Amino acid sequence: MKRDRIEEIAELLDKRGKLTLEQLDGFFPNVSQMTLRRDLFQLEQEGRIIRVRGGAMSVKEVQKVSGEPYTKKTAIHTDEKIKIAQKAARLIDENCSLFMDGGTTAMYLAKEMPDINVHVFTNGLAVAIELAQKKNIRLTVLGGQVMSENLSTASPVAKSYFDNTNFELAIISASAFTPENGFSCASQVEADLLKMTRKKAKSMYMMLDSSKIGKIMPYTFARLEDIDVLITDDNFPNDLKQKFLERNIVVM
Repeated sequence: MKRDRIEEIAELLDKRGKLTLEQLDGFFPNVSQMTLRRDLFQLEQEGRIIRVRGGAMSVKEVQKVSGEPYTKKTAIHTDEKIKIAQKAARLIDENCSLFMDGGTTAMYLAKEMPDINVHVFTNGLAVAIELAQKKNIRLTVLGGQVMSENLSTASPVAKSYFDNTNFELAIISASAFTPENGFSCASQVEADLLKMTRKKAKSMYMMLDSSKIGKIMPYTFARLEDIDVLITDDNFPNDLKQKFLERNIVVM
């Protein structure tokens, strides 16, 4: 029966952490991939799994490293975040050095990144765990206070670290955006870190799903003129897109 199969899929994911659609095919050879996709969608709607490119992972797998607040954010607007991450991954050239923040969209970007020779600096713990599984990526994690809400680190003394490091590109995300208030987040120490990142990088790419538009968080860390590329989803308003284009910002 359908419900029995869905429960079996949930149990498999809880035990294994992650499964691809091809692996699920092996467990359910008489079930089509389209049906399996619908089953995964149903489990995601119930808040029990997180769909990722080519398969799914158990919420419990995320909770091992992230805790409840981060897990909840990871499961919101999943399709949009994955699409944004896929677009961003295509923009990363081999042999470059880049900074990635610790947001949930960055975690999906870490999953989507090809295993190529790049050096990644990040303050994201979940991001670092994903990237550490790729053998060709050199990884540096910034230290500091751990913010459990987004499972990232930040420190007032980070400036001294940035003074002695170099990266060409910053790919970051924001918790909120309005044209008047710019890109903002909930933490002052995180905003200060992202401001330093903005000044250090030659180029800044902003990942922003449309659910963040119209929201305002306490601390602004960047404005429209500070970014070079906006990577968003298909629901991004056309009138707002025009504001970016008028400033010669590439919109993907």
